[in-house]
Amino acid sequence: VTFRLKPSYLTSTMTDRFDCYYCRDNLHGKKYVKKDEKHVCTKCFDKLCANTCAECRRPIGADSKELHHKNRYWHEDCFRCAKCYKPLASEPFSARDDGKIMCGKCGSREDGNRCQGCYKVVMPGSQNVEYKSKVWHEECFTCFECKKPIRTQSFLTKGDDIYCSPCHENKFAKKCFHCKQPITSGGISYQDQPWHSECFKCQTCRKPLAGTRFTSHENHVYCVDCYKSDVAKKCNGCKNPITGFGHGTNVVNYEGLSWHEYCFNCKKCSLSLANKRFVINGDHIYCPDCAKKL
Repeated sequence: VTFRLKPSYLTSTMTDRFDCYYCRDNLHGKKYVKKDEKHVCTKCFDKLCANTCAECRRPIGADSKELHHKNRYWHEDCFRCAKCYKPLASEPFSARDDGKIMCGKCGSREDGNRCQGCYKVVMPGSQNVEYKSKVWHEECFTCFECKKPIRTQSFLTKGDDIYCSPCHENKFAKKCFHCKQPITSGGISYQDQPWHSECFKCQTCRKPLAGTRFTSHENHVYCVDCYKSDVAKKCNGCKNPITGFGHGTNVVNYEGLSWHEYCFNCKKCSLSLANKRFVINGDHIYCPDCAKKL
């Protein structure tokens, strides 16, 4: 913001008798100063009323031109740029928080945007990067991890730190449980482990399993068909795979043999023997009553 200054007081001569407010001397025909509705001779003004120059710390007498801004006062000759010492009595200027007065050119340099990397002024027209109301020299806008300038590459942030895309992926992206490479987009989760969609395949036929029915065995995943044919135990009754899918999810196991629960029936009377006493003879099972008859 720039301002212009004005003289604070008016001086004049009197033709009618009038006395100085302080020394009571007759001011008729003499120069005086009117301050706060009081008429004061120049001698008393210089001694008792004059403001102190903010630059040279000397009184600003009645015969001197005074400039003021925000309760501070200067001699006209003292009101200069703190950097280049250019007189500013009739020029635009800026007042800084530290009290310094500067011309427009020096003020722009001093108050210009500062680089968040090196904290030096980013001069107008120079190559720079702006992000979230902050500015960097182009060469100072670097990846927090590899320290290389990002320039026109895409980047991501973590807190206040900035990363190029490769460094962000290596440092923060989840790693695929299968290939151990970063998952940059999409992916699926199985048993609290992240996978690339393309890595989540049947162990046998390599068919992608995302969005399809599958099961796992010994840390490997299988499609339903491959699990049935290559992995699943065969029911000792019907000889079909015991998959755990749909009807027949309950299984009966005995001495290394397995049955669907609905297949675990007496060979002779077809009584279901799940959770009941039974007798096994060869590959067949019998209820106790039928076993006695045999």
